Amino acid sequence: MKKVLALGIISFALAAGLSTAQTPIRVGMAYDAGGKFDKSFNESAFTGAQRAVKDLKVSVSEFEPSDPSQAAQGIRNFAQNNFDLVVGVGFNNTPAITSVAKDYPQQKFAVVDDVPDGPNTVGLTFREQEGSYLVGYIAGRTTSTRVLGFVGGMDIPLIHKFDAGYTAGVKAACPSCKVISQYVGTTPSAWNDPAKAKEIATSQYSKGADIIFSAAGASGGGVQDFIKTTKCMPAFKLPGSVKFTAIDAFKSIPKEANYESKCGASSRPVFFIGVDSNQNYLGDTDSNPDTLNYGLTSMVKRVDNAVYSVINDVVKNNAWKSGARTFGLSNGGVGFALDKYNKKLISASTIALLGRVQKDIISGKVKVPSE
Repeated sequence: MKKVLALGIISFALAAGLSTAQTPIRVGMAYDAGGKFDKSFNESAFTGAQRAVKDLKVSVSEFEPSDPSQAAQGIRNFAQNNFDLVVGVGFNNTPAITSVAKDYPQQKFAVVDDVPDGPNTVGLTFREQEGSYLVGYIAGRTTSTRVLGFVGGMDIPLIHKFDAGYTAGVKAACPSCKVISQYVGTTPSAWNDPAKAKEIATSQYSKGADIIFSAAGASGGGVQDFIKTTKCMPAFKLPGSVKFTAIDAFKSIPKEANYESKCGASSRPVFFIGVDSNQNYLGDTDSNPDTLNYGLTSMVKRVDNAVYSVINDVVKNNAWKSGARTFGLSNGGVGFALDKYNKKLISASTIALLGRVQKDIISGKVKVPSE
């Protein structure tokens, strides 16, 4: 699909029953690699912006670059057309936002996942390690092999936070567990390479990993596809040093029709852990949430809340403050997803323990590493 900057503003004033003399706040959204429907980071930002359209009656226009080099021009076009707020989704947009904000000091700018320079800018950052610790804790209490995988997108400090938090959570729940961490690449293309991510997942599985957490943008689809296609870890495929735990926690959960024929009685299911948005539903392979789901949980990063919040501040005007805003467990910025798709996968005892873990992280009793 051809990606262009939509400069025509969609007016919601008439639909909202407002006077046509009232001009809505105009917001420009410049998305990162993968596009606004990546089922992950960008889509969460899109969801927040659309909620602002509905609740706050703002007008939103979008720019989806087909190449990262186009981002600067898209952001500048928003500024030149007097948008009230320009949001760069992803740290790759930081240089462009910083530069354009300096040239347009009367307008407001924001970056998701980084802190740009300038008195008219705000950075929306997250304590991703805290949410990753929770899903790591779930994985450590759930694994049948005591081997777990992590697939990061671009090998950068931001994704190291996911990796470090996840590994710490796994170790807190299962000190004897092993975490295998690998990254798709070192350039922005790492966010949109599901084939490479699938290759990494295949390698981790061959080493015994039965749960894989991916923080890799659109590349994470490769991990999910691998898990849903593979479905299970048969006993005969276990590496020599890896053994199943004594209890099969998923034995009583109904399986899809072809699970037994493909996997056999001596197998255990494998799972992915989603990221940013709630991706649990992507683990449903038979349109029946009552059967085994291959999405164990998701590390939910509330980019939607952050985007909505900064738009709301512009609408209220006097609430706007430049600088950095951080979202973590204490203010609902991160967490884990529990819904109809995975409620049978996470035990009541694990849920109870997670409640205590969250309190300990918020109070500072548990220090979650970020690298």
